Amino acid sequence: MKTNRDWEKPVRRMELLMRLKSFPVAFKLLEKQEALADIPFLRRMTHKVTLCQLITIVRTFDWTVGADLNDFLSPMCPSIIGLAGLPEVFKDGTFRSIVWTKSRKDGQQYESSIPRLPTGRYQAVAMAPLVYNPFDPDLVLIYANPAQMMLLINSLQFEDYEVMEFYCVGESSCSDAIARCYLKGKPFLSIPCYGERRYGHAQDDELIMALPAGMMDKALKGMEALYKRGIRYPISYAGAEMDLTYAFPMSYSGLQQLEEIRGKDNRILLGVTGGIASGKTTVARMLEDLGAPIIDFDLLSRVVAEPNKPAWKEIVAYFGEQVLLEDKTLDRKKLSQIVFREPEKRKKLESFIHPRIYHEFARLIKDFTAQDPQAIIQVVVPLLLEANLQHLFHKILLVYIPQEMQAERLMKRDRIPREMAANILNAQLPIEEKKGYADFILDNSGTLEETKRQVEEVWKKLKQMQKERRQA
Repeated sequence: MKTNRDWEKPVRRMELLMRLKSFPVAFKLLEKQEALADIPFLRRMTHKVTLCQLITIVRTFDWTVGADLNDFLSPMCPSIIGLAGLPEVFKDGTFRSIVWTKSRKDGQQYESSIPRLPTGRYQAVAMAPLVYNPFDPDLVLIYANPAQMMLLINSLQFEDYEVMEFYCVGESSCSDAIARCYLKGKPFLSIPCYGERRYGHAQDDELIMALPAGMMDKALKGMEALYKRGIRYPISYAGAEMDLTYAFPMSYSGLQQLEEIRGKDNRILLGVTGGIASGKTTVARMLEDLGAPIIDFDLLSRVVAEPNKPAWKEIVAYFGEQVLLEDKTLDRKKLSQIVFREPEKRKKLESFIHPRIYHEFARLIKDFTAQDPQAIIQVVVPLLLEANLQHLFHKILLVYIPQEMQAERLMKRDRIPREMAANILNAQLPIEEKKGYADFILDNSGTLEETKRQVEEVWKKLKQMQKERRQA
């Protein structure tokens, strides 16, 4: 069966990021049962089966399977996916009252609550590991533990956020995931029911989510973004008994530190950021000419990592002397090549440097404001958003250029090939995504005169902001 895309790369990446232990399942309903014959390597069972058995065979046996109405053991499974109607003995609650409800009335209410696809459209179902591109799926089934599912939910909510609603009819939980996903066109999570555990071997720690195939890219994009922010699986433990002062993100716990930085006087802290090679230094100099002192995190990162300082010792101990030049200073080009290829090592490097940078940053803020409580201090932080530092600043200025121009400038500036430039850009938040966090967006893709005019406009707005605060 011809497919419209190659699923291997995104599925393998999701398997890696979520640490899944079974295959994401491509699920497709077919309008004609004859279409099963067009699917490569498809197997038909030689005995009657349940829907949950077929799912387990796919996600753990690595098989592609298909079934029509005659292959199912009971009308329950095919009635949920629209291959058959529900017999009257089910509709009136008799079946459910045998085990699952106290009375037939309760059973009737139970049965009527189970979502089902309307009959008449579909004649067969096909399932396969999505990674093998077996067909264009309608939806994808993912089995994972609660922590992994939390990550998947956060990933889907990362952009165009909305609250997710999940249901539990109890037994026949496949309807909560599969049928609701078909009917609503949205992801649905469910707790596997008794039957799925007994006959489909779902494990005690597993949940199931069905999501429309078209939302897989959204989920993976959100997961990649969260990974760069340190949200990943497995989740590292801070410890229930420990002092969380240093483990908790400062944006949640460091209110006293935040107050010291932002102050109670009329200072303004302007965070200046942008993508690499976007022209932040040029903009910073223009702001300095207007009266804004500069704190440059790149410069601070060099100061705190000078030879034999604590950060330098930790870096050398972790990365080895391969990252040193002959004069024992850090070979920053080599170090950047290492960490941009391996995000885990980038996080480690940041853990050595960032606390020391913050200490120097706080000291400089104190010095500047002691001289002038009305200071508008610009703080140039290339990875301001990636490091989640936006809460430190009253306003954020984004120096913007289109990504293709960014890549060209980076290649020319550092004399590197396009592939390396792309890897460096991919390690940062996309410049278009950064726009959503900025109070001011300065387009630096034009002439110096155009940039200067925009800088002056930003300066006027900051001075007006100070004036209004004094009058308040």
